[in-house]
Amino acid sequence: MGQGLSCKAGEEQGLFCAVQSGDLETVEAALKRDSTLIHHSTLYDRNSPLHIAAANGQIEILSLLLDRFVKPDVLNRHKQTPLMLAAMHGKILCVRKLIEAGGNILMFDSRNGRTCLHYAAYYGHSDCLQAILSAARTSQVAASWGYSRFVNIRDGKGATPLHLASRQRRSECVHILLENGALVCASTGGNGSPLHLAARGGSLDCIRELLAWGADRLQRDSSGRIPYMVALRHHHGVCAALLNPSSAEPLVWPSPLKFISELNQEAKSLLERALLEANREREKVILKSKVYSYPSPPGSDSGIGDIISETNEADLCYICFDQVCTIEVQECGHRMCAQCTLALCCHSKPNPTTSSQSVPVCPFCRSIIVKLVKVKTEKDIDRDANSSKPRKSWRSGNLRDGPLGKMGHGSGRIVAENEWPLDKPLSLN
Repeated sequence: MGQGLSCKAGEEQGLFCAVQSGDLETVEAALKRDSTLIHHSTLYDRNSPLHIAAANGQIEILSLLLDRFVKPDVLNRHKQTPLMLAAMHGKILCVRKLIEAGGNILMFDSRNGRTCLHYAAYYGHSDCLQAILSAARTSQVAASWGYSRFVNIRDGKGATPLHLASRQRRSECVHILLENGALVCASTGGNGSPLHLAARGGSLDCIRELLAWGADRLQRDSSGRIPYMVALRHHHGVCAALLNPSSAEPLVWPSPLKFISELNQEAKSLLERALLEANREREKVILKSKVYSYPSPPGSDSGIGDIISETNEADLCYICFDQVCTIEVQECGHRMCAQCTLALCCHSKPNPTTSSQSVPVCPFCRSIIVKLVKVKTEKDIDRDANSSKPRKSWRSGNLRDGPLGKMGHGSGRIVAENEWPLDKPLSLN
């Protein structure tokens, strides 16, 4: 990758080769003979032993060097820190160690004006990306710069980490960045939005993620092109079909809603899976008249029909009468499947021009949905059997209060609470 990490000729060759190969004994012996070698660097790229250890994932040597009071933010020729190189090469243990040692996540290199967050996103190392974002939440960066500003930090060409992840087809990194507040419609100016870059790279998964978080299919780059035109120009036919403004809009994750932003991980996974499957059904309709072959998602035919056929009708969602996975509105006891929950919350994109958004309510009793959690398992129910608190029957719901259309398949159960005071407005993020 052009970082000058191979062994160099010269008096430091033995040390640099030992650091690169992880020969701890040789490194210790070399530093014992000449402690100043710790401050030497390679001839061209000016990489220090710490840079070489970080880029090659040599955690023991990296720890040794840091213990010898080597500064974690030593710079090479391109003003790259060891943390940047560790993030570039996906060396998660080194990333964590350098952050723990005080490595500055807010330093920019001189090559492209990028931070370690840009490097992790560009090269698709989601674990390193998570570690850097976690550090940003608890470090002085959050207090001085602001966490949201850091997530959307721009490089020398105006690209945010989301732009780079979209351009390089790193769908997992795209997902992580969007969850952490990356601006889905941010523009670099010349190259346009992340959706333009995903269209250029032909990444269906990145396009799906961006559309599900509200990316605008009509946004134009500096040349006046919408993402659909970019996909056509680069011969990505399936991507172009989904980006065509005349095709059906996908369901959008309602991130501004308070109860969605505070989901626990289990409930969030269930709803995200249901959203993905519902949008895949829309994709199939869009591509049905096309000549493109459309691969089924893994596990899409994993015996769901058999599961439903063996399920008691009383366990099915009382809205669509098709899905086993349900949510339960606590206190009133009404239940829905994840797909019908999405139909309540994701029927339209959030409107950025308004300060508030319509709040979804229980389709049976019309009470505001404040929180969603995964439904209790059978073991949990057994433990609650001795509880003196009475439970209302969920079968008392009135279907006419909120009919919804039939959607895709899913699995798992989640629970919704509706105890928000009626005289207090629902706060939105």
